[in-house]
This record gives sequence, C-alpha cells and structure tokens, in this order.
Amino acid sequence: MAVNAQVTDAVTQTNAKLLGESPVQALATAYQSLAHSTGLAMENAMQVQGGMQQVANSTTSVACGFILKQAQG
Repeated sequence: MAVNAQVTDAVTQTNAKLLGESPVQALATAYQSLAHSTGLAMENAMQVQGGMQQVANSTTSVACGFILKQAQG
C-alpha cells in the first residue's frame, strides 16, 4: 500500500521540529525551575531575617527592663 508523499513529508517535518525544539524546551524548563527555587530561597531568607529581628527587639526590651530594675534599686 502506497502512502501519499505529502503525508510522509508532514510527519517527517513534525518529527524534525519536535526533535529540534526538545533540548531548548528542556533547558527553558530547567531555568524556570531554577529561577523559582531561587525566589523561594530568597523569600525564606527574608522571613528568617524578619523573625530574627523580632527576637532581637524582644531581647533588647527585656535587657532594658533589667537595666531599669537595677537602676531603681
């Protein structure tokens, strides 16, 4: 059974296009994943820094309270 040359050409072109674009698509996905991971890491670092600032503020308040109690007597 003979297959139309236009059909085989269309299938061949589609396969070549797919094979040509696959590495680029894979790299794009990897770079997008890396960018997302980096963003999440920065967000996490910012949250930790904010939490540590709250701890530092509380510690300063307690230390000032102790100093005032010692000064009073």
